[in-house]
Parts: sequence; structure tokens; C-alpha cells
Amino acid sequence: MISRRLLRVKVLQVLYAYYKNQDRTIANAEKELFFSVGKAYDLYHYLLLLIVDVALVSERKIEKSREKIIPSHQDLNPNTRFIDNAVIKQLEENIQLKAYASSNTINWTDQEDYVRILHDKLMNSDLYREYMNAETCTYSDDKKFVEKFYTHIIAADEDFYGVMEEKSIYWNDEVEFIISMVVKTIKGFSKDDDVYASLLSLYKDKDDELYVKTLFRKAIINHPEHLELIKKNTKNWDLERIAYMDILIMELALTEIKEFESVPVKVSFNEYLEIAKFYSTGNSSNFINGILDKMVQELKEKGGIKKVGRGLIDGK
Repeated sequence: MISRRLLRVKVLQVLYAYYKNQDRTIANAEKELFFSVGKAYDLYHYLLLLIVDVALVSERKIEKSREKIIPSHQDLNPNTRFIDNAVIKQLEENIQLKAYASSNTINWTDQEDYVRILHDKLMNSDLYREYMNAETCTYSDDKKFVEKFYTHIIAADEDFYGVMEEKSIYWNDEVEFIISMVVKTIKGFSKDDDVYASLLSLYKDKDDELYVKTLFRKAIINHPEHLELIKKNTKNWDLERIAYMDILIMELALTEIKEFESVPVKVSFNEYLEIAKFYSTGNSSNFINGILDKMVQELKEKGGIKKVGRGLIDGK
């Protein structure tokens, strides 16, 4: 499922576009938000299919070698461990993956050159050599290889990020998030899984879907109030000189802290400080930490923060 971290990022990105667009409407912005979340789920399926296509390149090479006029012993007796990988076979035959790919036209046919290049990179990697020459050949070995394909080969491949950026403007910042989803999926596979093995859902549950909608709407509704609170706590700063992204991050943090009773303050704090490290200036995290801390203390004193269950407000 799409993580809450990524959902927060999606809301931040759409809010930024919303306030920069003079012809904005909440309805259109919300539609764009959920479309963006859906594109992240598309990417999840694209990535699951990628290793299947890479293995297909390998299979075709083996078949071509066997068809030589005078094939060598190695041509006739190749090491087929990669193309026989049990986890790759499970992905290739998975009903849910096939159905989603078919209904959403998800495939790598327009990137065949890249898939071949990626195949060659994999063949020349230590990961591949060690896997193909290992003494053991278990399901666990197959699973570890597929996991490392994504974490060691894909995550480190600059060409891959370029291809993703060309395929969709929505995939600029979320590849690492989605790779973690793919790895989680692979870790969850078992040897006995059949073609109906479940993949991750778009949302963890209905609460997450409601969470992203509420966070977005409440951030807009409370924008004037939150902006005044930020102004009050940045008296020594010219608000116009504060990075606009910093302001939006603080507004979102305030929205989450006030509106979601089950989310601990500390969790919201840490999440938005981490987001600031990637989406704002170098010093933003420290700046936001100081200002947000003052605003949260003020809200606590006025009874503006209410938490239930284990979500205690004095976690910061």
C-alpha cells in the first residue's frame, strides 16, 4: 500500500500547485491529488513487471543461441537458473498483476532498449554471478536475488530514473518509495503461493484514503488561520523571504497535528521534518523545527490539540 509518507508528499505537491495556479479550484486540485496517488500505484506494477521482462530478454538470448547452425556445448546446456527463478515465475503468472497491467496498459514494450541495457548490466553484476554460481538453489535464494535486483541494481541505476521521469512527470520523486513497496511484496511471497497471491493494495485501509482527502481539504480550509499563526511566530523574519515550501510544510504539519487525533504529535513532527530535508532548502528542517515547536506549544496551552489513545500530545 502507499505509505503515509508518500501520501503526505503527494498532498504537499498538489497544494503547492494549487496555490501557484490562479485558476485553481479545490475540486480540480483534489482530482489531481487522487490521480497522482493512482500513478504511484501504476509505478508499483511497472516495477513488478520489470524483472519479468529482463528475464524474458535472457530467455530469448538462450533460445537464439540454441538455434545456431553449430551451437556450442554451452549454447545447448545453458545455466537457466535466472529464467527459472521461482519468484519471477510467480510474478509472471500472478493474476492480479496481469489484470492490472492489462486494464491500465502497463508494460515495457516502449522501453525495450532500456530493458536490454538493464539486462546486460545485471549480467555483468556481482549479484548475478554469485547467484548463478551458488551451490544452493532454494526458493529463499531466488527471493533474495529478486529483492537485491531492486535494491542494488534498480535503485542505483541512473538510467532507470531518467526513463521513469520520461514516462511520467508524477514519478520524479517517488521511485524509492515504490521500490520499498516492491521489496515488501517480494518479502511477503512464499513458496506455496499460487497465481492468486495478493499484491499490496493502493491504500492500507479506508482510513488512509480518508486521511489523504481530509489532510488536503483541511489544509486549504485552515490556510488563513495557519498563515497568521506562522506570521506571529516568525516576527523576526520577512514572511515573503521564507521559502514558500517551508510555509506549506508547516501548514500541513499543523493540519495533521490538529485534525488527526490518533496520530501522535511526535510522528507528525518527524515526518514533516524529514519531508523538508528533501523538498525545501538546506536549512529548512532546523528552521521548521524551531517555528513548529513554538506553534505546537501555543496550541497545546490553548487546548487546540486533542489526542486519543496512545497518541499523546507531549511526545515532542
